[in-house]
Amino acid sequence: QVQLVESGGGLVQPGGSLRLSCAASGMIFSWYAMGWYRQAPGNERELVATITSGGTTNYVDSVKGRFTISRDNAKQIVYLQMNSLKPEDTAVYYCNIPGSDYWGKGTLVTVSS
Repeated sequence: QVQLVESGGGLVQPGGSLRLSCAASGMIFSWYAMGWYRQAPGNERELVATITSGGTTNYVDSVKGRFTISRDNAKQIVYLQMNSLKPEDTAVYYCNIPGSDYWGKGTLVTVSS
């Protein structure tokens, strides 16, 4: 009964910023690593960023220096701070436990002028 609910997406101009949130329930959140994924039309879903239960982070090269993943274990929320957004960042963004299949509905990020 794990549930993951993404929010915070929207329409932003190139160079803008957005913070995504993922609220988790039905799990002891602090035990698990978490990841943010994205999928654009015609593309495979790709892993964008991960954060371990101990706070170690990793990023795909295309977002390094622009995106920051963080977590609040007390609130059971994982965040993705997105800065200097580019049109190629446009996608539906999802969170999940890496390697699992607990997909939510995602949140759409559109970067366009």
